[in-house]
Amino acid sequence: MQRCIQLAKLGAGNVAPNPMVGAVLVYENEIIGEGYHMQYGQAHAEVNCINSVPEKFKSQISNSILYVSLEPCAHFGKTPPCSNLIIQQQIKKVVIGCRDSFKQVNGKGIEQLKAAGVDVVVDVLKEECIALNQRFFTFHNSQRPYIILKFAQTADGFIGKTTLYPTKAGERLLISNSFTNKLVHQWRSEEAAILVGTNTALFDNPSLTNRLWTGKNPLRLVIDKQLKLPSTLQLFNQQEKTVVFNLLKNEIDQQIEYVQLNTTESVIQQIIQYCYSHQIQSILVEGGGQLLQSFINENLWDEARIITNEKLSVKTGVTAPKLSGLLQHSTHIFGDRIDFYTNHLHD
Repeated sequence: MQRCIQLAKLGAGNVAPNPMVGAVLVYENEIIGEGYHMQYGQAHAEVNCINSVPEKFKSQISNSILYVSLEPCAHFGKTPPCSNLIIQQQIKKVVIGCRDSFKQVNGKGIEQLKAAGVDVVVDVLKEECIALNQRFFTFHNSQRPYIILKFAQTADGFIGKTTLYPTKAGERLLISNSFTNKLVHQWRSEEAAILVGTNTALFDNPSLTNRLWTGKNPLRLVIDKQLKLPSTLQLFNQQEKTVVFNLLKNEIDQQIEYVQLNTTESVIQQIIQYCYSHQIQSILVEGGGQLLQSFINENLWDEARIITNEKLSVKTGVTAPKLSGLLQHSTHIFGDRIDFYTNHLHD
């Protein structure tokens, strides 16, 4: 099952809104086939696993044990049901990491296998398998995307300079180093969307792409209530889709979608509702301080990744957001410390 989880992670950033899944086929304690869900709309892990079996072992597929990190699907979606394939291959035993809470599966795959006489073992490394697909499970169980907060701060707890309007190019406070920046771009490649507020878009002029890494770029989300951001910003270069949350209009201009908000509900709640209705399973919130603190205040976050430059102190500036979370682990990259928190206030 550990190998299933390793394989599944290779699909990160490419399979959403499907879950990451890995599968391993074992004959007489030897792995004879393995696979993972590689791309949304393409073959599932079980199919790739069975197809990978060398010719000399194909006659032993029915005598093997299939390990899979998530309950096999039992419905026709982009691909046929994997439960049917397992039954057709006459595999007699299946070991499953955890159930699939998606309403079109949720036990149906297990029931179908058992009805066909397959010996099914469930909940092997259950917690690890659930953690693997926390975005998928949060989306279907809580009807909202999985939310990751990310910001960089100085050693004395500031995320930017006090000056609201930088006076010249290069006025922006650069905190994290080039190696950490590459890691941040890897994070971007793993999430469905990335969100910034008006001031971050205006003063940092970010592209919000993962140009320092590989894989697809996230959907770009920006809050611009009065549509005051200039069209010359990189966010509006039409190279990637950008959704602009505002109070003035609903409109689509090529790759730019304007989504009108109402004034009676929380802006964050409306963004989350938009993401849920558009099958966007995860959001990386990259600031600034006011936007990040809003997510924290509304208790709408699952994970926080805080980068601290342990050598840089500025003594004054924009104070970093304050959160109450559970520190899971920390890592160091050439003077940058990265702390990974989870929201312990969630049930």
